[in-house]
Amino acid sequence: MCKDCGCSITDHHHEHNYQSYNENHIHNNPTLEDKKTVEVLTKILDANDKQAESNRKHFDENKILAINLMSSPGAGKTTLLEKTIETLKDEIKIGVIEGDLETNKDAERIKAKGVPAYQITTGQACHLDAFMVHDGLHHLPLEKLDLVFVENVGNLVCPASYDIGTHFNVVLLSVPEGDDKPAKYPVMFRSADLVIITKIDLIEHFDFDINKAVEESRKLNPKVDIILLSTKTGEGFENWINFIKMKLNLRNFKNIQRGKQLSESL
Repeated sequence: MCKDCGCSITDHHHEHNYQSYNENHIHNNPTLEDKKTVEVLTKILDANDKQAESNRKHFDENKILAINLMSSPGAGKTTLLEKTIETLKDEIKIGVIEGDLETNKDAERIKAKGVPAYQITTGQACHLDAFMVHDGLHHLPLEKLDLVFVENVGNLVCPASYDIGTHFNVVLLSVPEGDDKPAKYPVMFRSADLVIITKIDLIEHFDFDINKAVEESRKLNPKVDIILLSTKTGEGFENWINFIKMKLNLRNFKNIQRGKQLSESL
């Protein structure tokens, strides 16, 4: 695990010089039971939460919907983003913040689709935090965007504990991973506003019980929305696009306002 989520304690690499942690490890790790350590870690989380609120304010001031994409590695976050951009970029202005331990490969894939993207390489950190995302915001043309995706580091543990200032958490669960992941990683699935079960075109090749995955997800989070899709075949993909458009419409963001301005000018 990383050095900055509470698995161990280290200085953060940003100028704010704060330390990140995974709140859920405090009572499960003997090294984190010390009262002073817990007090320090609580202050750290408070700092992250304050920055997250500031990030949300930036999004709101620019009338941007921000979505945090989380999953284990290989669940299909970047592929889903590519297809989403191809589908929506002519009507919705999209930007992306990418998080990975190393390389700029995912950001390059997104830029190739014709939208602005900024890569955050976290080194040994297995999640994005609010300060990293704040830095990324300064590299996107927020005033021109309607929708920003933050593709978090591939990990079903630590990202769930960090509010990064987005409006919605979307968790991807791919068929090859197995239907037991919601039960094994409850914090992640409790934090989800939407669970997307991906790669359903592979269902016949894996022992994956969709009903079990849905049931376990809703045990943890009764209000969670669930979509089944395959980016390869397109099955269920329209439901994802409709989800995005619904959230944009409910928040009355810039794409809606632009439509009104256009109709008024005619």
